[in-house]
Amino acid sequence: MTAIKESSTIQENKKVLQDCPVMYVMERIGGFWKPIILFNLSTGEKRYSELKKAIPAVTEKMLIQHLKQLEADGLVIRTARPVVPPHVTYKLSEAGHGLGTVIDAMAEWAFQDMDGKYK
Repeated sequence: MTAIKESSTIQENKKVLQDCPVMYVMERIGGFWKPIILFNLSTGEKRYSELKKAIPAVTEKMLIQHLKQLEADGLVIRTARPVVPPHVTYKLSEAGHGLGTVIDAMAEWAFQDMDGKYK
């Protein structure tokens, strides 16, 4: 991984906003693919191939990277069963389930905005 430049503007902004709850959430679920992954896992445990099929536009690199980040942040639980071929599943942790209302609210807003309610 690339080293983080401590004096960068974004790092300085993070220090100033470290107590901001919105910043805290965005640090965990920010980006394009993480909310989509969480939304797909909200219906239950899935294998990698099921996630890839559900989100065909995501590259393998990005899906793997974001699953690792979500796992490191305690939002997703990865379970590897010791069989051949390997059987790995992903599911939401308790903290991940706690984001369900946030993800649902995002989806509800999107449906209303797509229907022109907010325009």
